[in-house]
Amino acid sequence: MATKIRLQRHGKKGRPFYYIVVADARAPRDGRFIERLGSYNPNTNPATIDINFDKALDWVNSGAQPTDTCRAILSYKGILYKKHLEGGVKKGAFTEEQAEAKFIAWLEQKDGKISGKKVNVGKAKEDAKKAALVAEAKKKEERAAAIAAKNTPPAEEVAEEEAPAEEASEAPEASAEESAAE
Repeated sequence: MATKIRLQRHGKKGRPFYYIVVADARAPRDGRFIERLGSYNPNTNPATIDINFDKALDWVNSGAQPTDTCRAILSYKGILYKKHLEGGVKKGAFTEEQAEAKFIAWLEQKDGKISGKKVNVGKAKEDAKKAALVAEAKKKEERAAAIAAKNTPPAEEVAEEEAPAEEASEAPEASAEESAAE
């Protein structure tokens, strides 16, 4: 029986969530499967991959063929690299301890890249928030200035209103000066 390691789609429309399963090659995509190995959620950044490493390695070693996407997932998690190292040990290229040391070094490097990406994504979100707040404050100031300009009367009307008030205030003083002069 030809077995495939492939994705089984779940989730809502536009929000897919996948199970990584081992199934007979003739079975439908979301149909019957032999064993569930893990899950893959592409909706998060970076994508969330939860897989049983030992079961997946056993299936790959026993001849299960992964689909293109599953091959990328297995490679990302190091399952295919581990299979490659085990093949080198069988051929006598290096010892089991050397293979394990290489795999651990690879895992540490991969974890560093993933954590670096998570930090960069977090910083990008914070920077975007700060930029949005600055843009919002600037827009708010512009609106306030526009409202203030709309509510204040034009300078010509202010000058006309002040001129009669000044003439009226000067008139009583002038009449007081005329009466004092007589």
